Amino acid sequence: MPARDALPPLQCLRAFEAAARHGSFTQAGRELNLTQSAISRQIKRLEDDLGRPLFERDPDGLRTTPAGEDYYRVIRRVLRDLADETTRQRRRGNERQLTLATSPTVASTWLARRLTDFRDAHPDIELRILTVEDPYRLDLAEFDLGIYYHLSNEIDPPGLSAEAIFHEEDVIAVCSPAYLDRYGPIHDAEDMLANHTLLVVEDFFKDWLTWQHWYQSLGLDWQSPAHSLRANSYQLLIHAAFAGQGVILCWSRLLGEDIAAGRLVKALPHALPSIGTFSLLTPQHRHMSQAAQRFSRWLLGQRPPQGAGHEDDESAAARPPAPPSDRA
Repeated sequence: MPARDALPPLQCLRAFEAAARHGSFTQAGRELNLTQSAISRQIKRLEDDLGRPLFERDPDGLRTTPAGEDYYRVIRRVLRDLADETTRQRRRGNERQLTLATSPTVASTWLARRLTDFRDAHPDIELRILTVEDPYRLDLAEFDLGIYYHLSNEIDPPGLSAEAIFHEEDVIAVCSPAYLDRYGPIHDAEDMLANHTLLVVEDFFKDWLTWQHWYQSLGLDWQSPAHSLRANSYQLLIHAAFAGQGVILCWSRLLGEDIAAGRLVKALPHALPSIGTFSLLTPQHRHMSQAAQRFSRWLLGQRPPQGAGHEDDESAAARPPAPPSDRA
């Protein structure tokens, strides 16, 4: 550093804040899209500038020193204030804009269908949709609210608080009527594995529910399916299900309208209560704009009363297939 009173580089402060929050250089690197060694170099540079260690290792892993803990409290507040003010400056003169972050699947299959109602009720708000697959990689300065699938027993994404949009959610196996017309009925769980095509998502997120877990959680016998179509995009596989390519696991609220309309039907009667929920993510320690408050109230007002169940979805799934002209 050219001068002792110069501020450390922003990247060093971001690396330090993330490492102190996670208690891990590796986790900090994942959040910032850097290698573990790059995080280590940034923190070493910061420690050299300050003239004291900020971390120490013990049998439980990495933890901050007393000096590091004091510095972390200050840097965390400064970075959050900086992110908030950056957001305000970017939006100055356009206070009516609301940016929603969500995954491509939620955006295309659930959110887009509901935005017309919100826009009719709040025509003065300009909406912007930001699609990011992993909520743990969100930049807090880039959005106002997020909508993501979130496990209740998991730590909320950094700087965010999660509130369930739906209190209850089932994971069910569905297919299109056209698939059943072409390949015949699915008699039971064993028949589905032996004689039908399962649509399988190959995903790196640890909270993703696999076919094997679904079978085993319901007490059903599992073996590798005889036929499968695999992809690393759940959104792509949903379109494949609509096109009659196979059977997919889905969340009953996410595709409830398609089930009610007969575009998708239950392949089996089994339903597994989801261990996670579709949730509204709100940045912490930030004053919510009027637009964000209005959207939050509107969205949470859409959810049914707790304990209402899925009677409409179940009755819709039992209806006969829709006419060919209505099929996806």
